[in-house]
Amino acid sequence: MEPASSRIIIADDHPLVRGALHQAVRGAVSGSEIIECANLEDVRNSLNANPNVDLVMLDLAMPGVRGFSGLLYLRAEFPGVPVVVVSANTDRDIMRRCVDFGASGFIPKTTDMDTMRHAIRTVLAGDTWTPPDVDLRAPADSQTADIVRRLSTLTPQQMRVLMMLSEGLLNKQIAFELTVSEATVKAHVSAILMKLNVESRTQAVIAASRIEATGTTVE
Repeated sequence: MEPASSRIIIADDHPLVRGALHQAVRGAVSGSEIIECANLEDVRNSLNANPNVDLVMLDLAMPGVRGFSGLLYLRAEFPGVPVVVVSANTDRDIMRRCVDFGASGFIPKTTDMDTMRHAIRTVLAGDTWTPPDVDLRAPADSQTADIVRRLSTLTPQQMRVLMMLSEGLLNKQIAFELTVSEATVKAHVSAILMKLNVESRTQAVIAASRIEATGTTVE
């Protein structure tokens, strides 16, 4: 049975990919409202303007995203909105880690149209979808579990600050980007260090890099 009409965000910086995903969504849910975004800031603005979004289809390699950071940010800022990752990467460990970090599924861009439509329906129905050969029953490795636990304690604003620290921005630059005072940024940095159990900005960036190790190869 076809699900009721839905509001879905397609987030990918390649227009041709957005067009293909648009076609897949139309085939999966007729009459659905589709919002296209080319970067993470567009996604954030669209979710703030449309609180009743049913699904975000997120690429892991677009402006404003480093590795899994975009997924982590959306899960922290908008926990009630399901996110399914749509990526050219076919590494099964990455697919599994996306689910560990809160994704409702992982759809490779190489997936045929019929299967992709089935995947979209599955996620909209409240279930998780990944390729059949991805084992979601096995427990996550201890390192991943610890990173997930620590990162899950960060507030959305702290997650944004951590992402900016990873980009090499100074407190003054972060304050400008977030329209807050430098004192507020310093307070966020102190909280991040405490929650990640590290002693310096450099160590925080190294900790963040563990979730961004695939940042240059995830697509």
